[in-house]
Amino acid sequence: MGPLDLVKLTALMEGTSGSADVTIGLIDGPVAIAHPDLDAERLRAIPGASVGACADPTSPACQHATFVAGILSAKRTSAAPAICPSCTLVVRPIFSDSTSGTDRMPSATPNDLAAAVIDCIDAGARVINLSLALAHPSTKSEPLVNAALDHAVKKGVIVVAAAGNQGTLGTSAITRHRWVIPVVACDQWGRPIAESNLGGSIGKRGLRAPGEGITSLGVEGRPLTLGGTSVAAPFVTGTTALLWSAFPSATAAEIHLAMTAAPPRRASVVPPVLDAEAAYRRLATASTRS
Repeated sequence: MGPLDLVKLTALMEGTSGSADVTIGLIDGPVAIAHPDLDAERLRAIPGASVGACADPTSPACQHATFVAGILSAKRTSAAPAICPSCTLVVRPIFSDSTSGTDRMPSATPNDLAAAVIDCIDAGARVINLSLALAHPSTKSEPLVNAALDHAVKKGVIVVAAAGNQGTLGTSAITRHRWVIPVVACDQWGRPIAESNLGGSIGKRGLRAPGEGITSLGVEGRPLTLGGTSVAAPFVTGTTALLWSAFPSATAAEIHLAMTAAPPRRASVVPPVLDAEAAYRRLATASTRS
C-alpha cells in the first residue's frame, strides 16, 4: 500500500490541488527554491527571512527542508507526494546550512522557534509544519514556546509537529500543547516505526502518518528517500491545507476536530492513523448542517 493510500489521501488529491488562499508555514531550513519540481510562484519568503537557494546543497538542513517542501507542494508530476501544490508555501528558515541535526530531525532553540511561529502567523499562515525538535529544552524556556502556540490558537492557526525520533516514551513542550497535532511515523501497514516517540498527549491528540521509505525531492535533481517523524508530519500538514481548500469557510476548530476526531480513544500512547476521507466526510456533514 502506498503512503497516500494508507491515509486515504488519493481521492482528496484528485478533487483538489489546494488553494492559493491557504498558506502553509514551513519552519525548517533553507529550501532549494530553484528546484524544477517546485513552483516559485507558490513559494515565498517571510520578509526579513532569507529563503534563497541553499548555500550548500549537500547540507542536512537544505536537504531536510527541500524534502519536506516536496511532500507539501511539489508539482504533481514529480516523484514526491506533492500533496498541496496550489497552496501558498511560506518558508521561515530556522536553521542554516551549517546546522546539523540528530536522529534525522534538526533542532532549534525555544527562542528561535517561538519567533518563527509568530513570524509565520503574521505572514498569514493557516497551518504550520514543525519537522524539528527543541534544542536544550528547559522549564524556563517552555513558557516562550507555550506563548507562541497560544498565539496560534487565538489566531486560528493549526500547528502540526513531528513527535520525534528518539524511540522514547514521553512528550515535549511542543507535543504537550493542547492545540498541536503531534505526528508519529508509521510503516506501510500503519504500524509505528521503532524510533518514533510516543506518549500520553501524543496518543490523545496526535495522528500516525507515513514515515518509512518516503520518496520526495533531493536538492541535486535526484529523488531522495527518507523516513522518520519529520517525514510524517507534512502528510498531516498537507491534508489540513487540502481540507481547508475544499472547505474555505470552516473554522480552525472545525478543521482541527475533523482531522483528529476518531472512535473514542482509549488511554493509549499510540495515536490513530490519519484518515483524510473520514475528515472530509466530517466537514461535509458539518457544512450541510450549517
